[in-house]
Amino acid sequence: MRLRVEFTTEPFDLDEAPAHAVVAREVIEAAELDAVDVGPFGNTAEGAADAVLGAVDALLRKSLDAGATRISLQVNVVREGGN
Repeated sequence: MRLRVEFTTEPFDLDEAPAHAVVAREVIEAAELDAVDVGPFGNTAEGAADAVLGAVDALLRKSLDAGATRISLQVNVVREGGN
């Protein structure tokens, strides 16, 4: 099974990426995921279910430790040939 995760961390800072956002980006980029897209207001990554779930666990723990006060995420099953 393949999964897609979309997430944001808060609080936002338009002038400089907060520590929790940097940590989240590092976790996602280091994981064995496909199609990683990291942006200022939303992030998306896709991969095998175990890799996505492991990355989500690390993302939540490390982002909260780094000062995130809210993490919004959505996980979707990616079907063969599209969503």
